[in-house]
Amino acid sequence: MDIFPAPEELAFRDELCGWLGQVSIPDGLRDYGPTPAQPDLGPARRWQQLLHAGGWAALSWPQPHGRGASFAMQAIFAEELARRSLPRQVSFVTMEIAGPVIIGSGRPDQASAMLGPMARGELIWCQLFSEPGAGSDLAAVSTAAIPDGHGWVVSGQKIWTSGAHYADFGLLLARTDPAAKRHRGLTCFALPMDRPGIEVRPIRQLDGEQKFNEVFLTDVPVERKDLLGEPGNGWRVALSVLGNERTMLGSQAIGLEISLRRLREQAETAGLADALFRERWIALHNRVQLLRWTWFRYLSEPDPARFAGRISVLKLVSSELHQQVANLARLTFGPSWSGDAEHEGWRHQLLISLGATIAGGTSEIQRNILAERVLGLPR
Repeated sequence: MDIFPAPEELAFRDELCGWLGQVSIPDGLRDYGPTPAQPDLGPARRWQQLLHAGGWAALSWPQPHGRGASFAMQAIFAEELARRSLPRQVSFVTMEIAGPVIIGSGRPDQASAMLGPMARGELIWCQLFSEPGAGSDLAAVSTAAIPDGHGWVVSGQKIWTSGAHYADFGLLLARTDPAAKRHRGLTCFALPMDRPGIEVRPIRQLDGEQKFNEVFLTDVPVERKDLLGEPGNGWRVALSVLGNERTMLGSQAIGLEISLRRLREQAETAGLADALFRERWIALHNRVQLLRWTWFRYLSEPDPARFAGRISVLKLVSSELHQQVANLARLTFGPSWSGDAEHEGWRHQLLISLGATIAGGTSEIQRNILAERVLGLPR
């Protein structure tokens, strides 16, 4: 792995920093993470429009759909926006999951109609994968798509669907062949969320925000034009989606490094950076650096597919570090952190971190993947 940026990467960083220094940040914009909450949606859409106008909206999409930036350039982009507490896109599902699926599996007419509005923030997507009985085990999906001569009729329930309460489309994984083996009978659809029979129920999180939802599908008509790829290829689509999702979650090492630096500064200002704090802080800082360089190693791979399975270490370690950093803030500031404006952000981080070890596949699932697929241990 070459740890030194290439000349074109240095030029990319200079171009990006120059643009960030001139652009007018929308009022109310914050780093809301992968999914905006309802109040964030307006500023998020305006931010996406600015990204699109500046040529930054679809870095990962191949040309001519996007910029076709290298993995290293995407890492630079993530790093510079994290330093400024800015989101990378209107929604991760829209730009880094649905977009690549449409490019890779959709028809030309789907790509022509959808990709431009997605890049401009005009179309928001959600991911209709997880179910009450099929969270980390997507091969157990039971939502049924029954052929009716014109397309399919879909019935079932989805859970933990980020952004479903304002999404325009849902990336739906449903079972079209109940007789096939678990992963062979699945199909992926681009489902308009205004179809009759769709009911969305928001779920309030520990931090008071509503980003997740239950989605109930009752005799929802799905047309042939909604099909993404061929019937029965849904498992291949799901695997590519999970890879993208876990890469994103692993990329949070840069944000964790910035959070740790802020925590140290606040502790020093408050006179709380004693020997125990310094010992704990150094241990976390070392792990964050190891995670960051592991991510860079993945990004520098000529063929990232060689990292298949091993990518789970990014998701596993980043989600657990997220909790550990926030918990160090709790231990450091004690009772004063609740109600104190300066420390309230840490309380919020701790609350949302509890879901980080579940989203994108639980820590237990990630350890099983690493044990079986990377280390070759028995099931």
